[in-house]
Amino acid sequence: MTESSFRLGYDACLALLRRRLEEPPPSRIQLLTGPRQVGKTTLLLALEGALGRAAVYAAADAPQAALPGFWERLWRTAEERAKAHGRAVLLIDEIQHVPDWAARLKGAFDLLRRHKTQVHVVASGSSALLLGAGSRESLAGRFERLTLTHWTARDLVAAFGVGTAEAVRAVVTQGAYPGAFPLREDPTRWQGYLRDAIVEPAIGRDLLALGVVRRPALLRQVFGAAVGAPAQIVSLQKIQGTLQDRGALETIAHYLALLVEGFLVAGIEKYATRPLRSRAAPPKLVALSNALLAATDARGAPDPAREPERRGAWVENACLAHAVNAGQRVRYWREGSWEVDAVLEGSWGDWVVEVKTGGFTARDLAGLLEFARRHPRFRPLVLCERSALAVARRAGAEAQVWEKFLLDGPSGVAA
Repeated sequence: MTESSFRLGYDACLALLRRRLEEPPPSRIQLLTGPRQVGKTTLLLALEGALGRAAVYAAADAPQAALPGFWERLWRTAEERAKAHGRAVLLIDEIQHVPDWAARLKGAFDLLRRHKTQVHVVASGSSALLLGAGSRESLAGRFERLTLTHWTARDLVAAFGVGTAEAVRAVVTQGAYPGAFPLREDPTRWQGYLRDAIVEPAIGRDLLALGVVRRPALLRQVFGAAVGAPAQIVSLQKIQGTLQDRGALETIAHYLALLVEGFLVAGIEKYATRPLRSRAAPPKLVALSNALLAATDARGAPDPAREPERRGAWVENACLAHAVNAGQRVRYWREGSWEVDAVLEGSWGDWVVEVKTGGFTARDLAGLLEFARRHPRFRPLVLCERSALAVARRAGAEAQVWEKFLLDGPSGVAA
């Protein structure tokens, strides 16, 4: 995996961009993508503050961006700043709102390089698909893409000074959107923020702006079905059966892919040694923030005592989302009566993982241990309650409290 393909937290992303902006300009365009409300605009404004007069910031979704000549004035200002300060950085927020943005960015950037103008370019956008499609078509070889991910429990601790236990509890029951976190004690305001600042703009604007969503109501229903089945293996046929407005399987698959590209849902593939076989299996659906579960489930967060099964699904969803957001390759495995929750590969190492929030016996780990026997490079790991650590270890697996996993991944697990 190259550095440009990493999914990064806020601090790591800011540090990486600062390093790249120290390179001689004009170097490659930095395209910053990621979910809504995770700090992309804040990050660009932080760069503007650090760079002072050498920075030119513009929001492409602001009213003035619709005025004639906006695009030309923006680049002219950047060139003037470069002449005055030796170099400049142009920061364009929500660039997908610029009509034909990729082709226009290519043309402007090629002029910078042709004239050796000392200007760096950083552009952000919320929709991975919009940025991805445009960049692939027009900007080949000219850009590096960074993804600012959903916040983690550690991010909440660092930003808000809360304890680790409170941060982990929030990740499971309410998600970790930084703008929503201060509203967590006021359910009405919290729900309103999630609806108005995240869900509606993402589904009602970002994805619809692609021009390929002919049935918006069906897209919303597919979203509801996806987040309503956290950490569950769900076939397209099963999703189709839950919808009021039934669509063709191809349409449902397309809308599910849009939700994946929009950083809302992950469709985890089955682990298989033969790729064709894995693609034929139904996906395991994971909401990339548990805030989406809490915002769409009328029952609210599950009660650990009265709803242990639903709580277990939410904890598993949070753990798998944490791995996906950290840039790990995440798959599941199922064969006959054997099943494991996740197979992880990436910077964390190779792990096969089972999430257990209640009591269990060694027999309940049969799938985990069978997978590890067949594929010995994967270390078997059980994420469980502290009281059950000994059970997992006696069965021959490594074990970690799931709260610790949500803070630091599998780091610190005994070798």
